[in-house]
Amino acid sequence: MRKRSLPALLLAAPLAAALISTGGIAPPVARAADAPAPVNVGLVYSKTGFLGGYGAEYADGFAAGLEYATNGTGMVNGHKIVVTERDDAGDPAKAVAAAKDLVGQGYKIIAGATSSGVALQLAPLAAENHILFISGPAAADGITGNNRYTFRSGRQTYQDVATSAAVVGNVRGKKILVLAQDTAFGQANFKAVEAILGTEKGATVSNLYVPLSANDFAPFAQKIKDAKPDLLFVAWAGATGGALWKTLDEQGIFEVTKIVTGLADRASYPSFQPVESKLNFLSYYFYQAPKSKQNDYLIAALKKQNKVPDLFDPDGFVAAQMIVRAIEKSDGTDVDKMIAALDGWSFDAPKGRETVRAQDHAMLQPMYIAKLSGSEPVLLRTLDPSSVAPPVSAFH
Repeated sequence: MRKRSLPALLLAAPLAAALISTGGIAPPVARAADAPAPVNVGLVYSKTGFLGGYGAEYADGFAAGLEYATNGTGMVNGHKIVVTERDDAGDPAKAVAAAKDLVGQGYKIIAGATSSGVALQLAPLAAENHILFISGPAAADGITGNNRYTFRSGRQTYQDVATSAAVVGNVRGKKILVLAQDTAFGQANFKAVEAILGTEKGATVSNLYVPLSANDFAPFAQKIKDAKPDLLFVAWAGATGGALWKTLDEQGIFEVTKIVTGLADRASYPSFQPVESKLNFLSYYFYQAPKSKQNDYLIAALKKQNKVPDLFDPDGFVAAQMIVRAIEKSDGTDVDKMIAALDGWSFDAPKGRETVRAQDHAMLQPMYIAKLSGSEPVLLRTLDPSSVAPPVSAFH
């Protein structure tokens, strides 16, 4: 996985330079005695570590979304938004320590969580301390419905798997093997495949977990052959994807079973080159797919840095939209009012129309089916939010 430094948009734009502190207590903002107080926002995400590339995408999107949602002012109802970043490096313990420190300083809004393992630790912390927590890009289904203080700015695993059902068609009576990393993300994918393609669609589902540290995938390819699945569902994240696909191709797995997987970030596209013609992908986001004013804004903002939006840029963009909405409607940081402002909110995002489901804070949104052609994605189909909506998960 590549690592990127703090996005240029955060460093170069005068707005962002005024708003962001990379650690510690945000510097005091001079203001008149009757001026609205600034609002501190903690951004806890993976700037480094295994998911550092995903974190950089999130941060790019957040900066663009904040600029968009505040019309370039960085202010809401006179409240200046001051963002403090903390690097959790994908470690739940570091994330919890960072969040506790920010809460101790009086922060009422925390956003981020690149890793599902991190998000599942921060969600109960939000409930215990009565703060607003907006998770993303973490995908584990357990984040939805965790508690009324926890929201998400991106999709969840159920939506990925529901999209895959549209790719693979009828699986009743078939054997499905889930090949996944032994992480919260991988385990959540297995549970979702088991629920959707198993219980709902009538397949028999089993799993093959791979240690996160693995680099030799030949033994796992042999286990796939021994299992003789009708369908192999691959749930993978991070820099080892290229080696995995190369091994599956060399070991002839494509000749013995059908494979479905998710289209990850742009850095992963070249890893599919040997097999791209053999795959259709479920897709959360690629910048060519949606047509919206917000997506156009995101593309233009990243173009200034000689970049294009990547997989998790929308998560950051949407998180910023949600935070601005919450501050605006509460006129500050009244947490109950912020929650009420987000419950049931429908809004236009980079992916199109999205809705925060009030019953459990699932983020209902469109999903995509795509193919790769010359290492660029081509949209095959857009799925309506209602067709991939997860079942309601009541708050714990």
